[in-house]
Amino acid sequence: MGKFIYGTPSITVDFDDRVLAHLKVVIVAKLRRGESFTFSWDNSAASGSGHSSIWLHPAIPLQFEFFGGKEPSLNRAWLEELVRLSNTPAGLRITPEPIEPEGASRTS
Repeated sequence: MGKFIYGTPSITVDFDDRVLAHLKVVIVAKLRRGESFTFSWDNSAASGSGHSSIWLHPAIPLQFEFFGGKEPSLNRAWLEELVRLSNTPAGLRITPEPIEPEGASRTS
């Protein structure tokens, strides 16, 4: 389980390393371009269920902490879906990982 840490004071949200790796690529790309956007996720039952949303802005501190020592390979189809969602009024949200088409290469 990796950690997404955002803001001051910070909030910390646990995500699977694989999910976090995909989120990192999308979030960093948008923030590097100076784009602000909404990011939403479902809360675990342990943290009260429901869902949370935050406004991501390039000037706010952000940290990704991964539990595993090896970076997960990236699913290009999933990255494209997450980027598409991040550009909608509802913003970035986590969707199930799609199956990549036969012969598609994963990125590292």
